[in-house]
Amino acid sequence: MIVERIWTGNAYRNFNYLVACPETGEALAIDPLDHEKCLNAAKVRGWQITQVLNTHEHHDHTGGNEAVIAATGAKLLAHHRSGDKIKGVDRGLKAGDLIQVGRTVELECLDTPGHTMCHVCLRSHTEQPALFSGDTLFNAGAGNCHNGGDPAALFATFVEQLARLPENTQVYPGHDYIENNLKFTLSREPDNTAAQALLPSVEGHDPSRSIVTTLAEEKRFNTFFRLRSASVIAKLREAFPELPEQPDAQTVFVKLRELRNKW
Repeated sequence: MIVERIWTGNAYRNFNYLVACPETGEALAIDPLDHEKCLNAAKVRGWQITQVLNTHEHHDHTGGNEAVIAATGAKLLAHHRSGDKIKGVDRGLKAGDLIQVGRTVELECLDTPGHTMCHVCLRSHTEQPALFSGDTLFNAGAGNCHNGGDPAALFATFVEQLARLPENTQVYPGHDYIENNLKFTLSREPDNTAAQALLPSVEGHDPSRSIVTTLAEEKRFNTFFRLRSASVIAKLREAFPELPEQPDAQTVFVKLRELRNKW
């Protein structure tokens, strides 16, 4: 499996992806908003985009569909309930569905509600696992729930699905927010040494060269995985004095998401 991460350089800080089979040159385009960059990247590599996949329905992820499909004849894949939100879906995806790219690449669909209720992530069936996480999991952060989402559902996605993936899973999110997310982590957990160590290397960084984190690393510096941290809870109580002495994990997650909305 070959992964081409495409930095759009737009105001929303989107990443687009091409996932290609090295044997056949067939490629899957994930959220190809910048259709010109995606089509050009495929041309340069000699790949043929045969499928387009949207992780969810927001325009900054679907806006390039029409142009890519017109240029390639690719089939469009998205959540099985997204047909009234995304135009022209050829295949509706459910949890456990497999997406084959060429002869050698197999991706498994995860139904991951929270950012929206029709959101999918993809995990690769490869020796080095990868997760294409859309706007569910960011480097050092979690998606917002402003536009059709639910923070309790996002919490369930984190603890019941993402946290259980292999520790060496590489994380490929839909946006570059790592610098601001690490600063949020440190506002919530000032003694987080992993965040302290990483932040200087991403301050003012070039997102086209941004690091690729693993799930194990995320669990060290992503505050949305650190729901039992005494420091996180103590700092959270400053903002929410009504918190019980030992708040449950969902309460901590939802309150963190509430604070991040204003960050």
